[in-house]
Amino acid sequence: MKKNFAEIIVDISAESLDRPFTYRVPEELAERIQIGSVVSIPFGSSKKPIRGYVVGFAEQTTLAPETVKPLKELLTDEETVEARLVRLAVWMSRNCGSTMIQALRTVVPIRRKYRAVVSRTVSIADPAAAGDALAEAERKHYAAKARVLRCLLEEQTMDLAKLERAASVPLSVVRKLADEGILQIDSSEELRLVLKEAEKLPPDIPSPEQQSVIEAIRSEWNANGRPVLINGVTGSGKTVVYTELAADMLQQGKQVIILIPEIALTKQTVMRFVKRFGDKVSFLHSRLSGGERYDQMKAARQGAVSVMVGPRSALFTPFPNLGLIVVDEEHEDTYQSESVPRYDARDTAVKRAELEGAHVILGSATPSVLSARRAETGTYLGLILASRFGGSRLPETEIVDMRAELQNGNRSIFSMSLHRGIEEALASGGQIMLFLNRRGYSGTWTCRSCGSVLRCPHCDVSLTHHRSGRMICHYCGYETPVPKVCPECGSAQIGGLAIGTEQIEELLKKDFPQAGILRMDADTTAGKEGFESILSSFAAHKADILIGTQMIVKGHDFPAVTLVGVLCADMSLNADNYRSSEQTFQLITQVVGRAGRGERPGRAVIQTYNPDHFAVTAAAAQDYRTFYREEMSFRTLMEYPPAGYMTAILGSAYDEALLTQGMHYLRAFIDRIDPRGVLRTIGPAPEAIGKLKDRYRQVIYIRNADREKLILAKDRIEEYIALNSGFSKIRIQFDFNR
Repeated sequence: MKKNFAEIIVDISAESLDRPFTYRVPEELAERIQIGSVVSIPFGSSKKPIRGYVVGFAEQTTLAPETVKPLKELLTDEETVEARLVRLAVWMSRNCGSTMIQALRTVVPIRRKYRAVVSRTVSIADPAAAGDALAEAERKHYAAKARVLRCLLEEQTMDLAKLERAASVPLSVVRKLADEGILQIDSSEELRLVLKEAEKLPPDIPSPEQQSVIEAIRSEWNANGRPVLINGVTGSGKTVVYTELAADMLQQGKQVIILIPEIALTKQTVMRFVKRFGDKVSFLHSRLSGGERYDQMKAARQGAVSVMVGPRSALFTPFPNLGLIVVDEEHEDTYQSESVPRYDARDTAVKRAELEGAHVILGSATPSVLSARRAETGTYLGLILASRFGGSRLPETEIVDMRAELQNGNRSIFSMSLHRGIEEALASGGQIMLFLNRRGYSGTWTCRSCGSVLRCPHCDVSLTHHRSGRMICHYCGYETPVPKVCPECGSAQIGGLAIGTEQIEELLKKDFPQAGILRMDADTTAGKEGFESILSSFAAHKADILIGTQMIVKGHDFPAVTLVGVLCADMSLNADNYRSSEQTFQLITQVVGRAGRGERPGRAVIQTYNPDHFAVTAAAAQDYRTFYREEMSFRTLMEYPPAGYMTAILGSAYDEALLTQGMHYLRAFIDRIDPRGVLRTIGPAPEAIGKLKDRYRQVIYIRNADREKLILAKDRIEEYIALNSGFSKIRIQFDFNR
């Protein structure tokens, strides 16, 4: 395509992001100009050219030729962080299925300017004149004037608001003294930094194993510079490795981004870095005010902070000299965006590092199968931390077969072993964490007698119960009636597992009335300080038992926890997606790892109806290698990622009939452009949640060994949708990370 015209964003940090402007590209610049280039352009009635960023090109334009101005100059010497973020947005728009504007709105997080916080101080301008003025004020009984002068002669410099309060005077009195040249009022902008003062402490000394990993990473950075995956058991001290390597970057004048999966981890993670780097650390998360977020970004640009900690949005911190991106707990699904563009923060971090000339470290006790596969094939450097930091041991684990509990007459959610363990932990002064594994639970049908689950015969995922009385596969649409008895053993003990954290809390209060209990879920953490208040209370041992969903398992370090209970491992094991075994292994391993992190040994009880499933047994043994081998065998057989690639085409509309018709048209179009069946297409089928906020939802899956073929198919489908007005009332999105 000839670069006759360029689409240019004038100010990528303002609302004008919605309006790219078209400019003619001079012939002499056509070879050199590229996406992300910084250019000088005429704009509006101003005679002075302004700076813009190239976001696209076109051979032709529908605008009248005389209205299209030529751009003036290619500013090749201005390699700005904004230009690199524009290039990242281009990559995201193509690889994550979004428009360029949608991608830009994501990578440029600040679009609205907030009023600056101004700090004003008052000081003595002329000490001799101030002394004379005080004497005169006292002689003439100018009490207000005298109070101001006495305060300042004693303090020398004071905050203006503090001075007004201390002297009990209005601003006019202070200003009059300033007009007379006796006082001086200075104004300065004060950033709304969330960590204004921070005390540095001596760093942790790496263990020999940690030092070996650190040196291996330094050697890799001096050679190939591949992303690094650290597989470290729970409690192995991966953060010690992160801080040592972050220190290397800061010594070189570079900046560091630390990604964490949950805002519940923000303060704990931030303080670990504050311990090493003091007030050079800041953080971002969704519960900061708009002004606070604006100032964190401003501080990053100005160099006031050098380490930014936060969830996936922190990835786009505009550091001008980025040196390192750390993705902690890299296996977490929260790194996957649920809105357009549906980017994976891990892959996007690798791409940003490539554009910035920076490095990437991914760390987890339970790496995603995708990342482990990349380490196995050499795309990543894979390293292992096999021991806990500080000498503590991994907890002893026990798998409890809940089928046997039922046969022995125990119908409680607590197995006899777990109940006894709670009693013993309370008696010895230990703390307990009880985890309700609810991730992925969406009406699966399980037999409590034999543990079998209704599964799709075509996709090897569990079927989901719908109110229509049908069991449906959300991959291919296969349906069958809800059975009244188990098709495997004939038992009538079949149905959905339905239990919540509130119910568990009530049972605990009844069985252990002397215990202090905290519950951590979406209801109890709704406020701005919800996470912090619950975690701080538990850390201070103001409660004995903490109940929660997956938010309690992610990286928390409570040395007094001696017992962990996994109440319903099968809730995620039987989720309706091909990653259910991976999710179950990760969750169980992570929650088991919360026990025994202090001086006292830990114990974990895993309750399940599938005690022999490889994900459960491998998690109990903290054996990642065995889990990975079994899981990759399954993925290879079914050609699921990472053995292949898969794209989800997500459709939603208020009109169910219109959505059904549109999705079938899309399937027919895919079959037409793929007559030989090179693309393996399944669906359309209802999504796991078939209706959300009054919008009906359906999905089509496309699989292929070559990701580029999926991207090309996406491009053709987008062209087809653009040409057919019938899709105007149907929202179509693409997700390349399913």
